[in-house]
Amino acid sequence: MNILERDRSGEPVSPLEPEYAIIRVILKETSRILFALNSSFHDDAEIRRLFSTLTGVEVDETFILRPPFYADFGRNIRVGKNVFINHNCTFMDRGGITLEDDVLIAPKVNLVTLNHLIHPSERRTTVCAPITIKRNAWIGLGATIMPGVTIGENAIVAASALVTRDVPPNTVVAGIPATVTRHIDDSAITKSFTHSKGAV
Repeated sequence: MNILERDRSGEPVSPLEPEYAIIRVILKETSRILFALNSSFHDDAEIRRLFSTLTGVEVDETFILRPPFYADFGRNIRVGKNVFINHNCTFMDRGGITLEDDVLIAPKVNLVTLNHLIHPSERRTTVCAPITIKRNAWIGLGATIMPGVTIGENAIVAASALVTRDVPPNTVVAGIPATVTRHIDDSAITKSFTHSKGAV
């Protein structure tokens, strides 16, 4: 495997490796694209074009992003239909980030797919693990999702939560570290919809 395949598969990758130059080139190109995205006003169509350039895959016309947006790599982000990402989010996506259909991402959310080795002599070496956010999940303001986590379908991550393990579908998690605080059943969905009328 080349260094990109090793990185994505979760093998340790060191910046001292000769092949790491490939990653550095991509990081610089990502910075260039994000500068174009974040430095001036764009309509939704142009934002989608720039985001598609960032990821290397054309996004659906229902995708909405509110800049500024930050990523370290960009190429390993995949988004489904009707996905909304609010402003000031950071996606560290070398391990892969997948947002399925109808996912909502609030402002200042951090999705982090890489970590560093513990031993001091190897601390600049990174290890990646993917993040998957399943259909219709909602990630609240300022939440942080750590490497290797899957957020289940219809789940809600409360504002400022730190998520270090998988979140079951149809649950609400909150806190540091995040734990399940309630389950979402049909009655909860109906009540939430009733109370949300007129809300921004």
